[in-house]
Amino acid sequence: MYFEFFIIAMALTLYAQYWVNSTYKKFSKVPNRKGYTGADVARELLNRAGIYDVSVEMVGGHLTDHYDPSSKVLRLSQSVYGSTSVAALGVAAHETGHAIQDDTGYAFLRLRSWMVPITNLGSKLSIPLIFLGMLFTSNTGYMMMQLGVLLFGVAMLFTIVTLPVEFDASNRAVQMLGDYNFLDDDELGGAKKVLKAAALTYVAAAAVAIANFLRLLALLGLGRNRD
Repeated sequence: MYFEFFIIAMALTLYAQYWVNSTYKKFSKVPNRKGYTGADVARELLNRAGIYDVSVEMVGGHLTDHYDPSSKVLRLSQSVYGSTSVAALGVAAHETGHAIQDDTGYAFLRLRSWMVPITNLGSKLSIPLIFLGMLFTSNTGYMMMQLGVLLFGVAMLFTIVTLPVEFDASNRAVQMLGDYNFLDDDELGGAKKVLKAAALTYVAAAAVAIANFLRLLALLGLGRNRD
């Protein structure tokens, strides 16, 4: 059962990567009719939301766009910041959606932010603890395995909590791009496709995390039986 779920999760991951790359590539070649850039949209949407303490900056890399709530900075990649493409406007509006979530106290974003330090710790220590626990046949070894699986479980929950955060930001992006007439109706359809493809990557990441968690639970069961 685990193996079948893992295969499905990996297939979903590969498809999601292909879909997001091909969709972004397609609509990155379609300029919006009004000539807005990604940076223009981000700044205008922040102003319309009454958010004046968030700066918009350009960051290197491809699709490295993100909002940093700790420093109140919305960072857009080089392919989005100065681009007038439909894809760029969709991504810029999505990241602005995260800034608005932060400003309005969106519950799932707060929960995800609270989970970040625990998740980082779990990502670093979970697997080493499980492997070390497997080296011992005592109760101490089994307890180490339990702790490792627990920490990995927190990291898995982080990927699940991320889903509503990303979906909500995309919904906000599409709504704002249409309501404020940044994109015409046919252009808005392209932005939707880009954001849907990006959302699938988060679904795939959650599926892989769940599959790996099930595998670790199976290992934990073997460790208990070994004792």
